[in-house]
Parts: sequence; C-alpha cells; structure tokens
Amino acid sequence: MSLSHLEWLESESITILRELAAECGKPVLLFSGGKDSVVLLRLAEKAFRPERFPFPLLHIDTGHNFPEVIAFRDRRAEQLGETLIVRTVEDSMARGTVRLRSPLDSRNAAQSVTLLEAMTEHGFDAGIGGARRDEEKARAKERIVSFRDEWGQWDPKNQRPELWSLYNTRVHPGEHLRVFPISNWTELDVWRYIEREGLEVPSLYFSHLRQVVRRNGLLLPITPFTPAAQGEQIETVAVRFRTVGDITCTCPVASEAQTLSQILRETAQATLTERGATRMDDQTSEASMERRKKEGYF
Repeated sequence: MSLSHLEWLESESITILRELAAECGKPVLLFSGGKDSVVLLRLAEKAFRPERFPFPLLHIDTGHNFPEVIAFRDRRAEQLGETLIVRTVEDSMARGTVRLRSPLDSRNAAQSVTLLEAMTEHGFDAGIGGARRDEEKARAKERIVSFRDEWGQWDPKNQRPELWSLYNTRVHPGEHLRVFPISNWTELDVWRYIEREGLEVPSLYFSHLRQVVRRNGLLLPITPFTPAAQGEQIETVAVRFRTVGDITCTCPVASEAQTLSQILRETAQATLTERGATRMDDQTSEASMERRKKEGYF
C-alpha cells in the first residue's frame, strides 16, 4: 500500500527520532506547549511507546508566556509521565548573563542564552525542536540535523550534507545539534495531523474575544506586558493565535475559526506565513531570525 502524504511525513519524522535516540548520547526535546511541539510529542509516542521517551522535555520560559499555554504544558507532560525541565530567562537575569534595558523589554531573543546554559548544565548534545522550513526564510536554510559550534552558534555555510536522508550526528565536546524532525511539514500539515490524531492544543489557537490595538499592521494583545500606547484605540476583536510564543512579540489574527475544520480552511487560504502574520519581532531586520539563530536561537 502506498502511504498518504501525512503517513509519509509521520514515517520520516519517527525515523529521525529513532535515529537520533540511537546515535546521540543525551538528547532533549524542546516542548513549549505550542502546536508544533504537541505534534512532536505524539510522534515521540509512536516512536518509543510503550517505553518512556529516551530523553526529557525542556522548556525555556521567558516569564512572559501566556498562562493558558503554561498550564497546558504542565498538564500534557504530567499526562505522558515524562520529565519536564523548565529553565527561565529570569534565572539568567539573576545570574547577570541576560540584561534588559527595561522590565517590559521583550525577552524572546534572550531565550538563546538560557537555552545554551541549560544545554551546558545538563550536558545535552542534541536539542529536538519543532521548527519547520515553511515558517521563515532563515529556517528554510536549516538541515534536519543542524550543527551548532561550541558557542551554540549556527553557521548556514557550515552545515553537513544530508544526501539520501543520511544524517551526521557526530559532535566534539562542547558542540551540539539541533534536530528538526518536522522540517518538511507545513502549517497545514500540522493542523491536519492534529485533527487526524485528535490532539488537544491550547485554547488560544481557537477564536475568542480579546482586547487589542492595531500596531505596525498587527493586532497587539493588551496585557500587563503589552499595554496600549498613548493615543492607541483599544478594540475588542474575535481573534485566534497561529503561534503562541512570548506575549511581548506574539500577535493574534482576526478569526472566527472555533473548530479544527474551520482552522484548516483558514490556514489553506492564508497568504502570509504564521510568523510573517503574527510575530512582531520578525518585522525588522535588526531582530531578524537569521541573526538570532546565529547567536544560538532555536
């Protein structure tokens, strides 16, 4: 029997996870509670159950995450019975390795520091992430197995060939890998898989009423971390989130989609990528994804 598109993607991802577990000494799965990492968890279940995962889960918490997502993250890890390690940007701030200009500054880019500190602390040699190539042009340059040097930096010109789906996982002490098993998936594939598998996701992905202001062509949610500026008009709009990152840079989109079938229809018709449509920190070249990835970002 020939595999369907989703079955082919699932099979490839499971193969990558198993090969990683076989070849790397101490991997870790980056789990934020977002839809892509929810899919990663299901793939890990299919790859390794009934045994426990051969790696713990790790979340780098900025301290400015949506509470609904944090609650979902903790509940899902508990349901699976897997070890969840949480490290926070505030830990790095207390150590003096992260310094912000003001308390309300975005901590999103600072996650790179905390992630590298956590990798060193636990001796992880591979971090499994849910990044996909369709998200953003810098991520489109990624290999499935992405090499990082002893400083945690990514050099797009110094990556290993992956001919015939062969992956080189060798690293020297201090170096590590970022591995992206769903690189070849699209946002639509992710939602189709969530629907097929009956997976729970945070409620923020579905339409709800929220106070927002319009800023730089985006809908900025009004929160204690993102107050309205003087002269901005606060509106109550039906919105949903396509991605659920740090509150200070993650914006919703206007939407009436309250079911998975409605989200699938909306996603199929979208003309902007989820990051292009919702991430305020990706709107300027100064905070470009490629620059941050070279500094150690996910």
